[in-house]
Amino acid sequence: MRLVRQILLPLILVAGCTAASDAPDAANAAAGQTQPPRPAQTNAPFQIEEVAQFAEPWAMTFLPNGLLLVTEKRGDLRFIDFMDEGPSQRLGSIAGVPAVDYGGQGGFGDVVPHPDFARNNLIYLSYVEGGEGDVRGAVVARARLILDEADAGRLEDLQVIWRQSPKLTGRGHYGHRIAFSPDGRHLFISSGERQEFTPAQDMAGNLGKILRLNSDGSVPADNPFASRGGVTAQIWSLGQRNPLGLAFAPDGRLWEVEMGPRGGDEMNLIERGANYGYPIVSNGDHYDGREIPDHSTRPEFNAPEITWTPVISPSSLIFYTGSMFPQWRGDALIGALSGKALVRVTIDGNSAREAERWAMDHRIREVEQAPDGSIYVLEDQNREGGGRLLRLTPAR
Repeated sequence: MRLVRQILLPLILVAGCTAASDAPDAANAAAGQTQPPRPAQTNAPFQIEEVAQFAEPWAMTFLPNGLLLVTEKRGDLRFIDFMDEGPSQRLGSIAGVPAVDYGGQGGFGDVVPHPDFARNNLIYLSYVEGGEGDVRGAVVARARLILDEADAGRLEDLQVIWRQSPKLTGRGHYGHRIAFSPDGRHLFISSGERQEFTPAQDMAGNLGKILRLNSDGSVPADNPFASRGGVTAQIWSLGQRNPLGLAFAPDGRLWEVEMGPRGGDEMNLIERGANYGYPIVSNGDHYDGREIPDHSTRPEFNAPEITWTPVISPSSLIFYTGSMFPQWRGDALIGALSGKALVRVTIDGNSAREAERWAMDHRIREVEQAPDGSIYVLEDQNREGGGRLLRLTPAR
């Protein structure tokens, strides 16, 4: 039986957020700067159906055949096969998933298909692995996905193609979102600074950076720092804190959203070789109250196109290109954790503006567009560890 039911919850557009951020960033919401007023609206332009529930879900992706993959943070890869006809759906698990270092913000992370998945069946996974002693770091691997006729599937020929360097103690700010360039040639990876501040400016490591690789994990010869060799050659941009959303806009430009410190969540237009300033500058401050100079004080660093204080704790980012919500084409949709909201951002050239924010009553971990143009939203875990998968379609 299909696990879909109508949710009759009122959705109210909100002008700010006061909820706590994703642990251990709970102090974010204490900062005092407010955002400009947003349009007054009492009803969201969509209705919501619950599709399924998962244990600590983190990411999802649609395959070209419409199959939906969902990662669960403890180390499981699930799938939903929506049948072509009728209300039935098939849920199953994928075997052969690598062991993950689970704890804090770490565990199983992102999942995306290779642009030529229909031919090669390759998918890309991010997760946290342990090292010698009490250290750990994120990795990206690729594997061939084999789906059986029964409620099962498996990964074959799994190969790690990228690792965070260096591995550190602690269990926060991994980032590890992944995205392919529109031409399918390059793989971009977001790498958090692991709550250690200075790695974001350290060119000898790949923490606090956006990385650019070929699809096999090798380094493109035209990367901005390729001549330096080592992990430095991987770097596309630097000065990032905890980048949890990474997506290409329809015009081919790369955008990113990241959690700021005590205030100052950011949406950035990512440019080749650019430095975004963290922790030297930020529109937030340190948790202990020490001020960090704003971006305006250091024009040599790229400033964000949007900052949020109070924070929303951005978790994910997509650009909508479907037909079901034609008024949103080309707009960004952002999941908000502490904001418990879905945020719509309009893009005008190099600038961005928050247009709408809909309260979702739960922390939103991931947003994806389905092949039919509907929007799928993955809730973060609740107190019982579960999280719902929701489908958004135009309001009737």
